[in-house]
Amino acid sequence: MPTVQVEGRNAIQAVEGTKLVLMLEDNGVDVLHRCGGNVKCTTCAVEVISGDAGEMSEAEATVLRSKGIEDAAIRLSCQIRLHSDLSVRLIKTATSTGLEPGTRPQD
Repeated sequence: MPTVQVEGRNAIQAVEGTKLVLMLEDNGVDVLHRCGGNVKCTTCAVEVISGDAGEMSEAEATVLRSKGIEDAAIRLSCQIRLHSDLSVRLIKTATSTGLEPGTRPQD
């Protein structure tokens, strides 16, 4: 069972294979996901501080590049399936931006 440490919050135990964005939302973290987890908007981006977030898909890499995001530590939480311990820093939240989170991403 992977453990996710969100900077400034308590560690969260996750079910292996769960999308990071869903694990965050289900544990009270007001992460954004404005496109509904469809790899289009980058609002669910997190900075991976440590751990293995897995391979980045071409779709994820393409949307990050299109938004001018070149830092390899920045990943889309809607595209990360949890398989090992991970430490992340939130970039945007509903609270910090004043935006509605968006449609819940599918599993």
